[in-house]
Amino acid sequence: MSVAIARRQTAAARDRGAAGRPTVAASRQRCRRTGEQAENERMGMPRKIPPGVGPRFPQVVVLFGATGDLSRRKLLPGLFHLSSAGFIPGCRIVGVSLDDIDLDTFRGNVRTALDECSTRKVGAADWDAFAKVLDYVPLSAGPAALRTAVEAAERALDTESRRLHYLSVPPNSALAAVRMLGEAGLVERSRIVMEKPFGIDLASAKSLNAQLHQVFAEDQIFRIDHFLGKEPAQNILAFRFANGLFEPIWNRNFIDHVQIDVPEMMSVGRRAAFYEHTGAFRDMVVTHLFQILAFTAMEPPSALEPSSIGAEKFKVFRSMLPIMPADVVRGQYNGYRDEEGVDPESETETFIALKCFIDNWRWAGVPFFLRTGKRLAEGQRIISIAFREPPKSMFPPGSGVGAQGPDHLTFDLADSSKMSLSFYGKRPGPGMRLDKLSLQFAMRDTGLIGDVLEAYERLILDAMRGDHTLFTTAEGIERLWEVSIPLLESPPPVRLYPAGSWGPKSIHQLIAPHAWRLPFERAWRDPDRAAG
Repeated sequence: MSVAIARRQTAAARDRGAAGRPTVAASRQRCRRTGEQAENERMGMPRKIPPGVGPRFPQVVVLFGATGDLSRRKLLPGLFHLSSAGFIPGCRIVGVSLDDIDLDTFRGNVRTALDECSTRKVGAADWDAFAKVLDYVPLSAGPAALRTAVEAAERALDTESRRLHYLSVPPNSALAAVRMLGEAGLVERSRIVMEKPFGIDLASAKSLNAQLHQVFAEDQIFRIDHFLGKEPAQNILAFRFANGLFEPIWNRNFIDHVQIDVPEMMSVGRRAAFYEHTGAFRDMVVTHLFQILAFTAMEPPSALEPSSIGAEKFKVFRSMLPIMPADVVRGQYNGYRDEEGVDPESETETFIALKCFIDNWRWAGVPFFLRTGKRLAEGQRIISIAFREPPKSMFPPGSGVGAQGPDHLTFDLADSSKMSLSFYGKRPGPGMRLDKLSLQFAMRDTGLIGDVLEAYERLILDAMRGDHTLFTTAEGIERLWEVSIPLLESPPPVRLYPAGSWGPKSIHQLIAPHAWRLPFERAWRDPDRAAG
């Protein structure tokens, strides 16, 4: 078994804007997993790979930015697992970066990355096998050396193979990597994975796509969004379209509003230089939250196929009304301007909340509220569907009905993958007092959490198979920048907010007369305690 990966980065901004090497302590902190993930790692049990999950052909993976932060934390551990677990019928990895190091040093870096960041046990035999498939080409060696390394990897596979180029590089380095691949003659039989951002406005997105299409065809390009690679995001499709209970009421007649809320506790940290020229809207909303919105709002596809699902997602984007500045709150946490690499008078938003509408028969008049930001009170990733309340209540005043808001269906998009349906029920005892109750489900309840692939692992497999279901297209990303024009041309002023809060106070005026679902009034059920 073998894998070939190559990756590229800039010296000043390693791995999409981050500079310098992280300390071991910092690396371990960022790589720390939840208790559920740690349990999955400890299990370490072999599994039977279902047919059709992996690619048909062995893969040569060229990873640009192979010594960067994303490669260390996600890509190399993910490739190790896919290779050692048998998801890939054979692979070789060629790493590419600015670092002028030899192969032994690169292998040592990869081993350190696996020790610090892998969620699964790294066995000695698996590591020995994986180390043999690694190769390294410094960027300074040029296209000819890269082609030589890839051809050597393909000869080692000794069978028909395919190429996967992964560009884990800063935005200003992506096109240079694309041109290098073209000059090296590595476009044929290949697919290319692109990291965000996909432009910063409509003009830059069109320019980027045009330059990409000079080298690669659109069906070879995979614009990755790791949010859609997560199990809970994909479960939205199963929940909606495999069950007859909710799809008939998944429309404006029964749904009052929708919230997609992704607050983060962390600061911009080492990404400050990158973030200063991007901001929360470009970094998170266009590339992540709008994609989740499409899964939530799309019509039933004619088949569970990439073309059908992609067509329905694009219909959602095409039906979106322009994002108006009056429907947006931009914020910046106190202390952001003191971060290294940030303008002391910066107007870059580290927080954004907005209201948008989908102008079609299913969703006309239903507001979608999106919120995300840095240095907020909690780290969460939820979709919350608020249902309309009954038009008239027969219950007496003081019964409690309506006191805790409408019924909600909530998806937790974190790795634990939970769902909750809240509703009113009678409090036991005399009289008619109502309390808010909930039905909850966690992926752990299935007993199959050990089968879950991490987001990047799932998306790498899909790209190897040529499956575009969880990736966005050129026309999709251009349409999202188009509806963003009013906001980008006339952004509302940035409002400061305290670190550890929920953002500027004006977010409550934005969502009124509704209320933000977060913070939760009740904690999620602990499946361990429930089982005990």
